[in-house]
Amino acid sequence: MADKRDYYEVLGLQKGASEEEIKKAYKKLARKYHPDMNPGDKEAEEKFKEVNEANEVLSDPEKKARYDQFGFAGIDPSYGAGGGYGGGMDFDFGDLGDIFGSFFGGSFGGGRSNPNAPQRGESLRTSVNITFEEACFGCEKEVIIERVEPCDDCHGSGCEKGTTAEVCSECGGRGVVQRRQQTPLGFMASTSACPRCGGKGKIIHKPCKTCGGRGQVRKRKTIKVSIPAGIDNGQTISLRAQGNAGKNGGPSGDLLIVIAVRPHDVFHREGTSILCEAPITFAQAALGAELEIPTIDGKVKYTIPEGTQSGTTFRLKGKGVPGMGGRARGDQYVTVYIETPRNLNKEQKAALRKFSELLGEKNYEEDKGGFFGKFKK
Repeated sequence: MADKRDYYEVLGLQKGASEEEIKKAYKKLARKYHPDMNPGDKEAEEKFKEVNEANEVLSDPEKKARYDQFGFAGIDPSYGAGGGYGGGMDFDFGDLGDIFGSFFGGSFGGGRSNPNAPQRGESLRTSVNITFEEACFGCEKEVIIERVEPCDDCHGSGCEKGTTAEVCSECGGRGVVQRRQQTPLGFMASTSACPRCGGKGKIIHKPCKTCGGRGQVRKRKTIKVSIPAGIDNGQTISLRAQGNAGKNGGPSGDLLIVIAVRPHDVFHREGTSILCEAPITFAQAALGAELEIPTIDGKVKYTIPEGTQSGTTFRLKGKGVPGMGGRARGDQYVTVYIETPRNLNKEQKAALRKFSELLGEKNYEEDKGGFFGKFKK
């Protein structure tokens, strides 16, 4: 976590930015670094993950409040204890005891935590690309990750079969030793890693040959993930205990999967609404017509009335995106625009002029004193 950039910095915002500012900045950067827009660009892929992670926290009012007050420690309970997304810092409040003890005679005590106590494994993060339709209706995907797992041969002990680790006699298994010295100011106490066990609290005389005494090995795994209907671009799915294995019997971390939805050629999504445009001819707009409108369910027929103007929007109820968690399905909004015909032949032009005359329209030359005449230089 220590090497992570500030989430506001990632989105190019000042601390305390509004919900609307966060949403706008996220959409801009997610589009810029989207994998489909930068095929094969590993740097863009990492930036895309970073932007999604920042948005995941800052778009959630509760997480944002904790982050604003406590920083990364407010959103990751394992921050500072060797777990979390990036490992964290090795800070122990027991160190305060050594500091105060050095000056005031050592009444605070404490020391470091037991290195052999259970420790939660690190959470892992990856991303998966899905189509617009897969996001709408849900799907099953497989992701390939590399994670730390307990060694099968030593079952996490780090010892060769038939042997056990020895509790360090010098530090009593605590991994640290404390030395106290009388001074004119009182007792001076200092704490350091145990020189005999190297801070591990135990000594392995015969390390496991498979894992080299670490008790863990790295393996490539294929994980199946069920993506729910209605999920949106940038949202994250959390799979509990599918991250790196914990130590000393501690729980495994989680696997966080960021969803990247590929842009659609026709549809655009806003929440549970689907937006699209449909071209119509002048005759269809003037006389009315039955159109075939594409939807995520297939084509449907919709009748537009006579005199429909370019830019008019119609609603197809219940043809939007299914809501997550059993919420109602959204609507589809279709905006029609009139396509002006090109490359007309003589007969078509003559018919169009005749039609214009029947409407009483004037051409540019005849209308110099009218509307267009007002703009004559």
